[in-house]
Amino acid sequence: MSNTRIERDSMGELHVPEQALYGAQTQRAVDNFPISHQRMPAQFIRALILAKAAAAKANVELKQLSESQGKAIVDAAQGLLEGDFMQHFPVDIFQTGSGTSSNMNANEVIATLASRLLGEPVNPNDHVNCGQSSNDIIPTTIHVSAALGLHEQLLPALVHLVQIIERKAVEVHPFIKTGRTHLMDAMPVRMSQVLEGWAQQLKANIGHLQDLLPSLQSLAQGGTAVGTGINAHPQFATGFSRQLSSLTQVQFTPGRNLFALIGSQDTAVAVSGQLKAIAVTLMKIANDLRWMNSGPLAGLGEIELEGLQPGSSIMPGKVNPVIPEATAMVAAQVIGNDTTITVAGQSGNFELNVMLPIIAQNLLSSIELLANSSRLLADKAIASFKVNEPKLKEALSRNPILVTALNPIIGYQKAAEIAKTAYKQGRPVIDVALEHTDLSRSQLEILLDPEKLTAGGV
Repeated sequence: MSNTRIERDSMGELHVPEQALYGAQTQRAVDNFPISHQRMPAQFIRALILAKAAAAKANVELKQLSESQGKAIVDAAQGLLEGDFMQHFPVDIFQTGSGTSSNMNANEVIATLASRLLGEPVNPNDHVNCGQSSNDIIPTTIHVSAALGLHEQLLPALVHLVQIIERKAVEVHPFIKTGRTHLMDAMPVRMSQVLEGWAQQLKANIGHLQDLLPSLQSLAQGGTAVGTGINAHPQFATGFSRQLSSLTQVQFTPGRNLFALIGSQDTAVAVSGQLKAIAVTLMKIANDLRWMNSGPLAGLGEIELEGLQPGSSIMPGKVNPVIPEATAMVAAQVIGNDTTITVAGQSGNFELNVMLPIIAQNLLSSIELLANSSRLLADKAIASFKVNEPKLKEALSRNPILVTALNPIIGYQKAAEIAKTAYKQGRPVIDVALEHTDLSRSQLEILLDPEKLTAGGV
């Protein structure tokens, strides 16, 4: 075949593209898994390359590799990370369940580059994979890539969203709106109270996510094939975690029980569950924004979201709440990703989970989607919406549910009669209450003051 070279592995010879940095085992995976044509996530490959560099550094310290071999591997890894490394990682997500194909892809690419740097052969298995197995390096890489994604992407994005919401809450504090339960009129609330509720939901989610970080930063590395650590130096796990921590500025530690970390993906399932909880929170915020923005004439029209693009190909002047809609779709996707991870987490058969690639793909996808949509929701929806005060006041003045404040004085039954009359006649509740109680208008104005009612009554 033209433009190819012959490579060999334990199963024999095969053709590999002439310029490819990878070797035979990667090519077999390319040939065997033409399924989705989706590669493993870049965040995962980055973490895998970092792990190979950390392993080389640890193995040099432990005299398992020569200094020259270790340096060549580390330099090759760093060189990859400084360029367009994804072009060298063509393996499909849907591959062998251990992720062996992706591990060997990294081993082969780094070995090729390290051999060129060193001027002598660096072996993918004996040198780049020294002290490792796919069965511990891939679970490790899932944890590392997810931890880096949380530290670098999602947690900062959520903190930013909270800050924008709290800043907006101060801005809209003077405005009072009709509260709604069951989508029906209820007692009044301040706009700031609505937003502060959102902020607290997100703060709780941030706290839960941070609680999972120690488990996520606990690594399977050192367990090798089945958790016993065969072919790894006894101090390799400790040295690896120390070197990786130095490379990433995130504190990683050896797992307490490597059998658990190789045979299961419980931590990934737990993290995904928390990502789902965040998705549910974002869905609530997005839908609240959509409802408040609805109309503007035939809906609630309480706020006006920033107009970002024409909303219709046929209806001129229509502008839609595109950022909340996109956020809601992200939430739906993340909930679906969690279902996939839940099913995959059940595939811990004896000493190895065999759905590792799809766990990595869905976990990292959820982290990235939530991070990106959180920033957009903050900057292009919440920070910039305007309050329609006349619409708020109009609805408040006609809200019969305000009569709830009279319950302690006239009783529930009498208050219900007033509310029903106000609804039926379409009149302000204060006017109806004036006719059906002995209270003066000045007394009713105090008792039914929406501002006071947002503070728990009078």
